[in-house]
Amino acid sequence: MLRAVFPGSFDPPTLGHLNIIERAGSLFEELIVVVAENRNKRALFSADERTAMMRELARPWSNVSVSRCDYLIVEFMQKTGCRILIRGVRGVDDFSYEFEVAMINKALRPPIETLFMPTDPQYFVLRSSSIKELASFQADVSGMVPPLVAKALSARYSGGP
Repeated sequence: MLRAVFPGSFDPPTLGHLNIIERAGSLFEELIVVVAENRNKRALFSADERTAMMRELARPWSNVSVSRCDYLIVEFMQKTGCRILIRGVRGVDDFSYEFEVAMINKALRPPIETLFMPTDPQYFVLRSSSIKELASFQADVSGMVPPLVAKALSARYSGGP
């Protein structure tokens, strides 16, 4: 079975993330979306909240599952027997950073192969950090995130849970 892992912080999940999930899911028999807990980032949503959102958003695809990981992604891949790591890239800056991470992952676990998937053009400018900033000013982000996420952002920035 050809399986792949698509990790990310997904804070918050964007339409660009879903685009990569849809496209990668069509290429692999199984795609595991991994909600990563990045110790160097302060997340707006807890890992539990992000995982719940991603599980709901992944429902349309029967071959896509969602897991959570608070350790190195290469360790997760070893435990699950996956060798293919999907990374979405928007441009040269993303690629440069992701290339360096891919080399580190390869040094840690040589069997792992990283595949870079460029985002579709309409999602080129979607950055989670920019979306959070816009949402903090109550801007309409409905064209950037799924309705579930837009609602969660609105609640978070209006003093809700």
